Amino acid sequence: MKIGKKEINNLSDPYIIAEIGINHNGSLILAKSLIDIAAKSGCDAVKFQKRDVDLVYTKEELDKPRNSVYGKTNGDLKRGLELSYNDYYELFNYAKEKGIDIFASPWDVNSVDFLEQFNPCCYKVASACITDEELLKRINKTNKPVIISTGMSSIDEIKTAINFFDKDKIALLSCTSTYPTSDNDINLNKILTLKEKFSNVLIGYSGHESDIIPSIIAVSMGACIIERHITLSKELWGSDQKASLEPKELENLVNEIRRLKIIKGDGKIDIRDSEKPIRDKLRKN
Repeated sequence: MKIGKKEINNLSDPYIIAEIGINHNGSLILAKSLIDIAAKSGCDAVKFQKRDVDLVYTKEELDKPRNSVYGKTNGDLKRGLELSYNDYYELFNYAKEKGIDIFASPWDVNSVDFLEQFNPCCYKVASACITDEELLKRINKTNKPVIISTGMSSIDEIKTAINFFDKDKIALLSCTSTYPTSDNDINLNKILTLKEKFSNVLIGYSGHESDIIPSIIAVSMGACIIERHITLSKELWGSDQKASLEPKELENLVNEIRRLKIIKGDGKIDIRDSEKPIRDKLRKN
């Protein structure tokens, strides 16, 4: 499967996605700063989340009291976290200048229509949306590659979701939808189960843990896509910040993932060139 300029398969370097999501807190300046961090760290892509607030949430839900920096209702919060058309136009151009792919998770059909104006390289189906058949059908009509997170989903729900798409255009991400995810709930062996159950699609990992070790292990288990939330600081306001990686953590993650391919090597049983002088010195025969 090709996303942007990169062909993704089980032999390639993992495709690393820096999930900005809603950690921009509605600020174009902060969103650009996070793109800078992702590009500098060597990530392949940045991802946002897009919602038509009035379509995703009921009026009753939006009217519920909820104090935040945006106002006193849940609706004030949800609308405050949304970026405008002009924001997206600027961010897509900015990511292109930085040489990094950019796309988003649409949470409703209107948001797919909105994002299509910017020609994203692919689409992401959030775990919360995996059973939204109307949304899956609309995404399929774009004929773009699709990455599907499988948090809080059963095997049957995953099977139903992938049937909406061509198998050569989708990837599944092992995921646990808690923020941050505890060690007891990460369950990296889900990667192996997904590989067994869905051997004809690519398998990756979307992590919400607070460190980088599980993501590195995921790559060693064959994950060919890694997605992690990023932030300027875990102490910033917002529900996803503590499950996100700060700039230095992201840089370390990317470096270790790229290093892992070198460490794994080609698997051949032979005598390395670096071993030959040691062999000559220590072997008696």
